[in-house]
Amino acid sequence: QVHLVESGGGVVQSGGSLRLSCTVSGTWITIYRMAWYRQTPGKFRDLIASIDTSGRPNYIDPVKERFTITRDNDKRTIYLQMNNLKPDDMATYFCNAPDESWSWGPGTQVTVSS
Repeated sequence: QVHLVESGGGVVQSGGSLRLSCTVSGTWITIYRMAWYRQTPGKFRDLIASIDTSGRPNYIDPVKERFTITRDNDKRTIYLQMNNLKPDDMATYFCNAPDESWSWGPGTQVTVSS
């Protein structure tokens, strides 16, 4: 069974940076497209960044030029470097494989104070 554990969230001032990590257990991630999602209370969980098996990233417009998704297959970990954080980025962040049916991890909370 695949388990996902996100970490690295916290409280940061507007304009600050955080680096999120997501460690996967139960499988190697080499063959999977991976992604970061975020969710705020009462809203759907949105995919914000993905990275394919070749390392090519894709981002939604609101985070382009500010967020960077990377992967370390040997460590079974994906990362999300978040720079110039804004209050609108405040959410719980999750990782998963968009093309698979893995259970969700607990997420990691990001709070941005203005």
